[in-house]
Amino acid sequence: MAQPTLTAYCASKFGVRGFTEALRTEVLAARHPVKVTTVHPGGVKTGIASGNLADASARGVDLTASQRKRVDFYNQRLLRMQPSDAANIILDGVAAGSPRIRVGRDAKVLDYAVRRFPELYPRVVAGLDRRVFGA
Repeated sequence: MAQPTLTAYCASKFGVRGFTEALRTEVLAARHPVKVTTVHPGGVKTGIASGNLADASARGVDLTASQRKRVDFYNQRLLRMQPSDAANIILDGVAAGSPRIRVGRDAKVLDYAVRRFPELYPRVVAGLDRRVFGA
């Protein structure tokens, strides 16, 4: 799901997804005895948001109150699953040969919403972003 203020991050994530799906198709076409899995994680407590904030601060980036608020919100409300739980879901999915693994209920709900309502979800996300973080 595309998110405001995360343009570069989303581009890299979408690139990995496209690469992986193309690779899966190539492996199937060539009949290689290999399976390719795409992992779609939900909110996992990896420290990614805080790490990015600390890295930006260390590089001398002047962080706004809105950016700090966003990181706090992500850490408190969105990044909730323990990494070990996420790892178990991923390992189980790979062992089962799943082509797509959605890690967590939030990942499943977002995946469904994005696929079912591709024109609506950006407006909903933009509205929620404005409501939570301001203009």
